[in-house]
Amino acid sequence: MKRLRGRSRGALVAAAAMCVVAAQPGLPGGTALAGTARAADQPTPYAIDPRATRVEGAETTSTAESLQPGVTYRDSIEPGKRLVYRLDLDDAANAYVSATAAPELESRVAYGDELTVRMEDSLGKECDSAQARMLPPGVYPRPLTASASRTLDGTEDEACREAGPYHVIVERKSKPTSTQDPWQLELRYLSEPKLTGAGPTEAAENWPTASPEPPSGASEQREGGAGFADAVELRQGQWTAAIDPGESLFYRVPVDWGQQLFTSAELGGSEGNGVVSGAMSLAVYNPARGLVDSVGSMSYSGKRKSLSTEPAPPVDYANRFSSIADERAMRFAGWYYVRVSLSPEVGEKFGQKPYDVTLRVTVDGTAKNGPGYDGPAGEFSVSDENLEQADNGSTRENAEDNTTMTLVAAGGIGTGTVLVLGLGGWVLVARRREAGR
Repeated sequence: MKRLRGRSRGALVAAAAMCVVAAQPGLPGGTALAGTARAADQPTPYAIDPRATRVEGAETTSTAESLQPGVTYRDSIEPGKRLVYRLDLDDAANAYVSATAAPELESRVAYGDELTVRMEDSLGKECDSAQARMLPPGVYPRPLTASASRTLDGTEDEACREAGPYHVIVERKSKPTSTQDPWQLELRYLSEPKLTGAGPTEAAENWPTASPEPPSGASEQREGGAGFADAVELRQGQWTAAIDPGESLFYRVPVDWGQQLFTSAELGGSEGNGVVSGAMSLAVYNPARGLVDSVGSMSYSGKRKSLSTEPAPPVDYANRFSSIADERAMRFAGWYYVRVSLSPEVGEKFGQKPYDVTLRVTVDGTAKNGPGYDGPAGEFSVSDENLEQADNGSTRENAEDNTTMTLVAAGGIGTGTVLVLGLGGWVLVARRREAGR
């Protein structure tokens, strides 16, 4: 039987909250919470942030809805569609918008199915773009994430530097053989303050490229989250989890200025016959959900096997001036996200069951002072609270408990409150009956 993540402890609170959700049909993100309730023997699908605000991408720039910094949004996108969103930017802050598309786990995808995110100024000049594609080996439904930005640092191009309206365009391409159902879409917009003074204009040329020894000591159990929003906090160490074929697990690690992040994942052994190409993939994203590195060429024959991301430079503001994409991505401090995905073909060849995966995380180097932002750094920083969260970790059940408690509070005094009080009364009666036996 599959190990349950986030469904045992807190069940009473969850039940009460679901009653409140049922009584509050307009509550943003309620459907995402309901979507996580799947049978214990099935993989968990990508979990859209339950607090996400609903938005509808427009067909034209003139009707595009405006996004606000620090807010997560949810939408959906059909094959061949182009969705437009608006940003109102000043001439000082950098802007980052990411999009994560979540195909249904049972859907068909093909090599080349693609999600593109592009940012343009008011005249249609492209500021930045990125693509996330289904690539071989091992093409199967898994989250696709891409991020685009408007940055003002050190570029000589006068385009995309003015204050005014900008537009984010999200496009989906799917082969005719792929399932034509809409993909759920999660959008995140972050704003990075300008510097108080002159900053660097060139990336560092020399930095440590050798991977350190993997962390020693016994592995600790820490089950992963089902998306960016409920990614489980980690610090340096070895962490073991259970993963189902077709499932993706998400973690996040605080990486401060001057520190390097090294990650590897190991898939445990299993009885069975055959070979699966691209059995597991491992990806790292920065705080703006921009891709740092992704590897997925591991072949699995039932023997224990591992894969690692390439070494990336220490976190430095100047990295944004590098000509290499994975170096540019290490441009700010904050939570760095780690995604581990297991191909459903592993289940077909070696059995439909949970598989042990061990994630090894090393954060190397001493934290340094930041570049000096003219305003709160927000998510582009590491706080003492972040470090404490990473030490303690959290599970999806904690995330669900916190979310459901928020929903209970949001229900206010009304139908939801009555339902919760009624449920509490049933529990009290049951306890008294038990005590009287």
